[in-house]
Amino acid sequence: MLAQEIIRIKRDGHTLASAHIDAFVRGLVDGSWSEGQAAALAMAMFLKGMSRAETVDLTQAMTHSGLVMDWSSANLNGPVLDKHSTGGVGDKVSLMLAPIVAACGGVVPMISGRGLGHTGGTLDKLASVPGYQCAPDVPTLHRTLHSAGCAIIGQTADLAPADRRLYAIRDVTATVESVPLITASILSKKLAAGLQALVMDVKVGNGAFADSLAMATTLAESLVQVANGAGLPTRAWLTDMNQVLGSTCGNALEVLEAVQFLRGDAVDPRLLDVTRRLSAELLLMGGLAGDEAHALQQVDDALHSGRALEQFARMVSALGGPADFCERPGHYLPPAPVQLPVLAPRSGFVAGMATRDIGLAVVELGGGRRMASDTIDARVGLSQFAQIGQAVQAGELLVIVHAADASAAERARQTLLEKIQLHAHPSAQRPVMLKRITT
Repeated sequence: MLAQEIIRIKRDGHTLASAHIDAFVRGLVDGSWSEGQAAALAMAMFLKGMSRAETVDLTQAMTHSGLVMDWSSANLNGPVLDKHSTGGVGDKVSLMLAPIVAACGGVVPMISGRGLGHTGGTLDKLASVPGYQCAPDVPTLHRTLHSAGCAIIGQTADLAPADRRLYAIRDVTATVESVPLITASILSKKLAAGLQALVMDVKVGNGAFADSLAMATTLAESLVQVANGAGLPTRAWLTDMNQVLGSTCGNALEVLEAVQFLRGDAVDPRLLDVTRRLSAELLLMGGLAGDEAHALQQVDDALHSGRALEQFARMVSALGGPADFCERPGHYLPPAPVQLPVLAPRSGFVAGMATRDIGLAVVELGGGRRMASDTIDARVGLSQFAQIGQAVQAGELLVIVHAADASAAERARQTLLEKIQLHAHPSAQRPVMLKRITT
């Protein structure tokens, strides 16, 4: 089947058959489709759109372009569950959700990514833990899942390889912002992980890919419908990303906040709300709770009893990290050389923040990547964020900058003063859980 004929069909606005999509995906993997041909079809898909059936076909073809995990012989002790976020600033929910669900009887082999752009990556956060293996061998992965019930690891080279090549092409051809292509990209990796249920956290707001509720709803509905059509039971929540989630952003700082959260030492209410509801959703989907109230109670019990903290500690230790990490996280996580308070220039109420720009400020500090090859400085970031609606007096703390040197800290301070809005009167609090999508 000629590549140019498949391109022509979609260029002219027609629907691609399963055989056309299969040929395209095979060509991505074996190299029989050139960069130009793959880019041309991606642009045609972007401009002409894709039907739900086409999106399901593309998702399934990319899923089966490489290894598909089969847990049937692993003798796991519960349903295989996972959560995926579309990306946000300060979003460390995965670090708490995985051990919470494990403490409630689920098994969470969470395949996560590294950060690129203004959003942080879960793997970059865990890479700040000394010795932590993000790419364990299969026996180590199985031992970790048996002992801890969860393992947060990276994508292997043989998992959905067609997606890896197609995404690289989309990234340089202005075809990233396509809901069908985003859907297929996310779900092909999740389907290849052999899951029994998935919950999607679709961020919406000025720090998210989807900046409007309508756009986020379209994406969430696509993800849920395509996943269900491909045989993976999936639900989604739209959650607010108009402010930093939690009190920190930056890799080591977010890991520290996650440990403090699991210990009950410092729990941000919005972060707790997102983590509880997404965890409870997975317990419901995995048959581990009879109703929402029961699921939420199980989540609370896992946190208050210390079982979730214990599961996290076991995961870190099983994957090569320190056995006493959760007892002494400050001993192991690298501190930044410079810590500079950003003080309110006048009295008022925190009314808003340019969340995406704040994420980029962390990148400028060295806590994120401009290019995929960049090295991360795990030490840097921001902490003790004032929350929207909070009253501050002139000279009181808005946030603390953690930087590698004084000049970088000062540049970040100036940026943050521009990006955090203060008003004379309080603004209405925006709920963090916005909408649930089930079909």
